[in-house]
Amino acid sequence: MGDKTMNRSEDPATTIYNVQAAELLALEAQHLPILEAVPIYEKLVTTFPTSSKYWKQYVEAYMAVNNDEAVKQIFSRCLLNCLHINLWRSYILFIRKVNEKKGSEGLEETRKAFDFMLHQVGSDIASGPVWMEYIAFLKSKPAASPQEESQRMTSMRKVYQKAILIPMHHLDQLWRDYEMFENSVSRTLAKGLLSEYQPKYNSAKAVYRERKKLIDDIDWNILAVPPTGSSKEEEQCTAWKRLLAFEKGNPQRIDAVSANRRVTFTYEQALLYLYHYPEIWYDYVTWQSNSSPSDSSVNIFQRSLKALPDSDILKYAFAELEESRGAMSSAKKIYESLLADSKNATSLVHIQFLRFLRRTEGIESARKYFVEAHKSPTCTYHVFVAFAMMAFCIDKDPKVAQSVFETGLKRFMKEPAYILEYADFLCRLNDDRNVRALFERALSSLPPEQSVEVWNRFVQFEQRYGDLSSMLKVEQRRKEALSKAKIEDGSSSALENNLYDAVSRYSFLDLWPCSSKDLDHLSRQEWLANIGSKRAAEKPSLNNISGALDSLGTDSNSIGLATTNPNQYLSSTKVVRPDTSRMVVYDPRLSKGTEFSGAPNFNVSNLGGMPGSTNSAETDEFLKLCSPSLQAFITNLPPAEGIVPDVDLVLSILLQSSIPACRAASTSTQQVANPTSSINQNGSINRQGKRKDRERQDEDDMSTVQSRPLPRDVFKLRQIQKTRGATSSTQTGSAASGGGSVLSGGPSISSN
Repeated sequence: MGDKTMNRSEDPATTIYNVQAAELLALEAQHLPILEAVPIYEKLVTTFPTSSKYWKQYVEAYMAVNNDEAVKQIFSRCLLNCLHINLWRSYILFIRKVNEKKGSEGLEETRKAFDFMLHQVGSDIASGPVWMEYIAFLKSKPAASPQEESQRMTSMRKVYQKAILIPMHHLDQLWRDYEMFENSVSRTLAKGLLSEYQPKYNSAKAVYRERKKLIDDIDWNILAVPPTGSSKEEEQCTAWKRLLAFEKGNPQRIDAVSANRRVTFTYEQALLYLYHYPEIWYDYVTWQSNSSPSDSSVNIFQRSLKALPDSDILKYAFAELEESRGAMSSAKKIYESLLADSKNATSLVHIQFLRFLRRTEGIESARKYFVEAHKSPTCTYHVFVAFAMMAFCIDKDPKVAQSVFETGLKRFMKEPAYILEYADFLCRLNDDRNVRALFERALSSLPPEQSVEVWNRFVQFEQRYGDLSSMLKVEQRRKEALSKAKIEDGSSSALENNLYDAVSRYSFLDLWPCSSKDLDHLSRQEWLANIGSKRAAEKPSLNNISGALDSLGTDSNSIGLATTNPNQYLSSTKVVRPDTSRMVVYDPRLSKGTEFSGAPNFNVSNLGGMPGSTNSAETDEFLKLCSPSLQAFITNLPPAEGIVPDVDLVLSILLQSSIPACRAASTSTQQVANPTSSINQNGSINRQGKRKDRERQDEDDMSTVQSRPLPRDVFKLRQIQKTRGATSSTQTGSAASGGGSVLSGGPSISSN
């Protein structure tokens, strides 16, 4: 059942780390005999090696059958890599059980086990009961002589003084017990000791409050699985990072050794749940190497590669650490292990190994390796570029570098990126003749759809270093080549007489021969032209539209399409769309009244009637032109936050748009002689007199509104346009409905 449950899915990531299936297996193993449950437990602890829950369940299953040797073996596998207080309490319970009947020797073994446990997990926030249990154990230890009694009291005092310095639960109880202990021994001595440790206890208590707030955000019941990007995983990772930053700051101001031990313990606890996060491993190693350089950093890297064997970045970082420590042979073995794996033997590995050999053994060793590497099937043009520039910049040998580029050109002539890198190298050599020859060779072999970048670089080269005739000639050749291939070039305009060529010709770096507004206008016009050409190519023909309607068996007039002027319908589909390249990500942290480049003439604080604004004169003038309801609406508006659009620009785009609307069919055939009533085929009377009167009254009201002069305010103008459109559509729909009843005698077909 275990194999079937864990191998249900085809995706290895979701199959192996199926949390629900693991919970079912653990529940099943609890009800099985130990021999049948062992394979399940082994599968669980192999998949989740940092799960204290499964280790504890595994070891308790052996403890239940009194198999002490198996229990010891399991504890030796998990204790040091799983610093969880519940697992360690099971360990101390086992030690006390084993040594219960061994007399003084057993008591000494138990005391050593307590010391070992508190050294490992004694700084845990939930370790308070363990400290109390240890103190109770020391109290119960018999003393045969006054000397042993004195030693016991001294041991208890040391344990108390260590415990009250740790920000953990039950800290107040431990302090009260310590006060009682000191007063029971000697009130004179107690006064001095308590006054000495009172400030330390208060500091630990204050740190405990802050520490508890951070730890409460952590879920201690989740399993360590590879990150999937879920919100809960991100929250947990952030919570652990906050706790780590808190511990690194040493808020309690304890000595450096104790502070480093506490940070190390926090990292180890974080890895119980973030076991598959390379950033946590790398952060741990970086902090460890900076705080106390030793072999512990190497051990952490080895553990990280065991947890994440496919993480190349951790392997590079490990090799870097070994190289920085002077262990060149160990670093070289790491690179060789990457190259030995055919899956990881990418061009990047070749390049990094070349750089490592050049740093440690010299350029000759790197050259020998390049001779072997460029024959590999996984070698791409990146390796040629990397070694050529290495020989040029480090070895100061341009001939070798050019020879490498020429060798690679035979294999990568159709790689535009390689052509551009070679051209940049020739430009550094001031070899303009070979630069032009390279461009000509490349453009003659590259297909048109891949030659855009090469054409752009060729034009840029001529604009900077060529004469006027060659510049214009190359620009014209580029236009002809790309137009024949029907490619929209990002730097060439779709308009015939565009200033873009002149702008690119006379610009340099961030210096432009025109203002930013002119550039925005040019880019907008070019974008509109490109969009227009796309829509013209994709616009369906009238025959296709008519054919589609005929295939549906629907009369075009019945759905409000007037086919007398088909071009009118096609032109109505033109809508001016926003330039998405000018979009800005909204940030709610932006302060009120901030001006943006997208709206140079508009400020959030310009509306004095808004809360928090000051310019009331302009607002009063504006509100006088508005209706009372609109005045109340604007006055109660909340302050604007975030990105503020250019209102004039938005309105201009909307006014340029021609929104497609359904046109009613001609109503000339729907008029009847008797406007007041008609008799349907079923004998019912269809009265229309009142409806006509209402329509006539609406027309009179509309004519009164239309006879008024148009206001100059843009918002009122938009409201009037909407009102006219709504009224006209209502009248047309009524006419169509009435006509349908009279002529056909059945239900009418409206434009809806």
